[in-house]
Amino acid sequence: MNNELPEELFERVDETEDGLFYDFPRLVTHVDDATIGALTAYLDDNMAEHPRVLDLMSSWISHLPSREYGEVVALGMNAEELAANPQAAEWIVHDLNRTPETPYRDARFDWVLISFSVQYLIKPQAVFSDIARVLAPGGTLLVAMSHRCFPTKAIRAFHVLPPAERVRFVGLCIDRCGRYSAPQFIDLSPENADPLWIVQATSLPGASQ
Repeated sequence: MNNELPEELFERVDETEDGLFYDFPRLVTHVDDATIGALTAYLDDNMAEHPRVLDLMSSWISHLPSREYGEVVALGMNAEELAANPQAAEWIVHDLNRTPETPYRDARFDWVLISFSVQYLIKPQAVFSDIARVLAPGGTLLVAMSHRCFPTKAIRAFHVLPPAERVRFVGLCIDRCGRYSAPQFIDLSPENADPLWIVQATSLPGASQ
């Protein structure tokens, strides 16, 4: 489902089972505090009241502002990390590289977030397409990106493309699903901290069907 994008862009140095790599919990943050703060502030400014949120490829932190939610659901690769997430009322261990389809009903969420982990998806278009299914009409997909990664598990695109092209690459994968508005690109990088690039799109009517 990579839709004519070169297959080698989705290859990784380490193609072993992802469950083995993520078996050990990593209760750390992967970008600077200022970068996390910039993402949290942006979400606080842009989310409506009581949003229903799915945090994909999540861990022990969801980067969400302190407020009331309709629900917060986390999907990730390590049970110990997910169980330690104070904002997730529901969580599940699920490997999107093995099964890009999520186990949620159609139109369940208002926001779906992928924070600092999109570089590990080997089938991003398939994942983005399923996200459109679980988003309510007019719901938001937000992909937050920076420059750090586990290099052996990041796909080749994130090694060979410069930062601006990586952002456009993610936008292209979203756009080719045909289920979203044109992706928006937003640079929220704080000074003297890790960069923060946002790729954001809105699910089109009928996308959840």
